Amino acid sequence: MNSYFMLPYPKDRGRIKTWLMILFAMTGIKATAQSYAGVTNIRDTSYSTYSAYINTKKEFPDIKVVNEFHSKAVAEKRNITYNAIGKRELKTDVFYLVKDTPVLRTAIIIIHGGGWRSGNRTQHYPLAQKLAELGYVCITPEYRLSTEALFPAAIYDAKAAIRWVRKHAGKYHIDTNRIVAMGFSAGGEMAAFLGTTGNMPLFEGTNGFTDLQTQVNAVVDIDGTLSFVHPETGEGDDIKRTSAGTYWFGYPKNDNFKLWEAASPLSYAGGRTPPTLFLNSAVERMHAGRTDYMKILSGYNIYTEVHTFEGAPHSFCLFEPWFQPTVNYIDEFLKKVFK
Repeated sequence: MNSYFMLPYPKDRGRIKTWLMILFAMTGIKATAQSYAGVTNIRDTSYSTYSAYINTKKEFPDIKVVNEFHSKAVAEKRNITYNAIGKRELKTDVFYLVKDTPVLRTAIIIIHGGGWRSGNRTQHYPLAQKLAELGYVCITPEYRLSTEALFPAAIYDAKAAIRWVRKHAGKYHIDTNRIVAMGFSAGGEMAAFLGTTGNMPLFEGTNGFTDLQTQVNAVVDIDGTLSFVHPETGEGDDIKRTSAGTYWFGYPKNDNFKLWEAASPLSYAGGRTPPTLFLNSAVERMHAGRTDYMKILSGYNIYTEVHTFEGAPHSFCLFEPWFQPTVNYIDEFLKKVFK
């Protein structure tokens, strides 16, 4: 077998079964032809902070958009190329304290949402700036959306971003034992996927400092699903329109169920999964698989924490009155797990 597919874990029956499931799913065995109809190479701008505000204020008229700001205490480096696939350059931004400290800093990789098809990394500049003020180094990478490439391209990009952080840890005074994957919505799902598949060859990709590792030391999942196939999920309903998941995978769920299962963070949760914080809205389907995930981690004595904002909309982290409590929960959790 090609070394790219070598098992990274002990060869127990459960792991072999999981890997066979992935291989069958990824190679399209017993599936209809994969559709690239959604790969339009035209940017989908349907989800933005403004569009979320317009939709959300109908029910929550008092919400306030949290705009980016500039602090003399925080340095910003924007539009850095962190990886390239051919001529396609992937950009990231870094936010960090100007003042040096003798203590190495925790790095937080912030992954934006938008159904793996829309959204933009700039939506989380305010969150990155606020956390940077607290002493974190925040990285906001873009990744290839489903208008450009199908799963697992976005995962390959996010893993490359982790390796980029490791490569530049000295420059930004980062402790490589304190790297956090954090994301909102689709980005939350991706953050959990990064947490559960660190150093798993099938999902590493072949670009960007591939000699470095991709495990992370904590996960912050902001309203991102844990499973595409769990009974609680709403993803994959194509009755009214093509779902975000169907666009990302190139298959309706029923045409390649195993691929949808293989793309679910819950499929890999186990003893190597890092401590995880869940920050959730009142939208139940966004929590799909959370209880099962937490139960698995509990069995390994791995710390998990959950905070649900009662009555809050899905895009709560972009607006006050939920933005500052979100920042506080993240800071308190990371201080707790990294002591």
